[in-house]
Amino acid sequence: MKDKIRIASGQGFWGDLIDAPYHQVTKGPVDYLVMDYLAEVTMSILQKQKNKNPELGYARDIPDLMKRILPICKAKNIKVITNGGGVNPLSCANAVIKVANEIGIKNLKIGIVLGDNILDRLDEIIYSGAELKNMETGEPITSVKDKLLSANVYFGAFPIVEALQLGADIVITGRTTDTGLTLAPMIYEFGWNKTDYDKLSAGTVAGHILECGAQSSGGNFLGDWKSIPDMAEIGFPIAEAFPNGDVIITKHENTGGRVSFETVAEQLLYEIGDPKSYITPDCVADFTSIKLEDLGNDRVRVYDVKGFPETEFFKVSCSYADGYSASATLTYSWPEALTKAKAADQILRKRLENLNLTFDEIRTEFIGYNACHGPLAKQLPENDINEIMLRVAVRSHDYYSVERFGKEIAPLILTGPPSVTGFAGGRPKPSEVVAYWPALIPKKLVQPKVEIIEL
Repeated sequence: MKDKIRIASGQGFWGDLIDAPYHQVTKGPVDYLVMDYLAEVTMSILQKQKNKNPELGYARDIPDLMKRILPICKAKNIKVITNGGGVNPLSCANAVIKVANEIGIKNLKIGIVLGDNILDRLDEIIYSGAELKNMETGEPITSVKDKLLSANVYFGAFPIVEALQLGADIVITGRTTDTGLTLAPMIYEFGWNKTDYDKLSAGTVAGHILECGAQSSGGNFLGDWKSIPDMAEIGFPIAEAFPNGDVIITKHENTGGRVSFETVAEQLLYEIGDPKSYITPDCVADFTSIKLEDLGNDRVRVYDVKGFPETEFFKVSCSYADGYSASATLTYSWPEALTKAKAADQILRKRLENLNLTFDEIRTEFIGYNACHGPLAKQLPENDINEIMLRVAVRSHDYYSVERFGKEIAPLILTGPPSVTGFAGGRPKPSEVVAYWPALIPKKLVQPKVEIIEL
């Protein structure tokens, strides 16, 4: 058993800083690089890509990234874990194998975790009695089954552990929990078992701190954000983990950003419901038990985490087609910028009404005035605002109505209030609305499968 391991966060989402993983494996010592690419909407996007091309469906940043970091990771014995396999971990692994061959990497083992994609098994699962009810509305999934785009089970850390036990240098998964990516190497290296709930919860908390990348090392910080140094060269967080479950959150020396009590505490509050019951496939962590100690020099100790047994369910993330939307913007300038924008909005709405178009929702924002705060926006003298961007968005199950909305924006330039600019890019076109369907499924109905590909 190692005395400690260093687990580096390399991505907080698909689209995060491209160079972050490279910096994590070159600017200091780490044992593992974990990269979280998935959000709920990402799965539906990847599924649509795979439907068009069966070789796609994964985060396509990965092959180019591996071309840069694979020689470094092999030389330093850094293992890589990512859920960037999306809905097609096998194709992602094959793309990495291709890269490895191109750059002359030998003796490479890639573990892939399969079984989370249950879209093609829904009839069988529903027949077994699992209604996959929407966790928010209680509706059975049969009400949207014909419109489903994706359905993926959130697996936890243990399938990744199995891949590591089989000798994987890289582990590529589908819809694995964000926290499981970080917890898995702790289980593997320290020999934790499935009933070490306090330790599993400690690893889960560490994963929660790392999952959003630099958001725990000074990015998007609501405190004294002006004091965060060198944000242009921000260092992503690293979890220094110990066998007893203690974790020190830090970052590489001589990188920007800050790891402090405040930055870590703020990240702990991100996307949690009941803080006493943070549910994962591996355990239920009690966030109210967490203790933090700022050690200085960008080091924060996280300790004394308590946890409870896991539930009998996996969470399922489903998406389905739910109509169409479009949005458009125009900018109005001083004087009376807000008055002009409000008038343009009323003119547009009246014209849409006269056309007998049907919309589920029409939403207007006056950017620079109330787009962030809505009805809570501070009331300002309308003549004192230099400029206002009018943004109007519509949503409907009727494609024609959304399409026709797009044809009513440009005419406002010459048939509405004066001092208008900012129309570019042509008429807005309808985009498919992808809605989210969260559900629970008994664990006995789903079985993860781990495969190893060797080079």
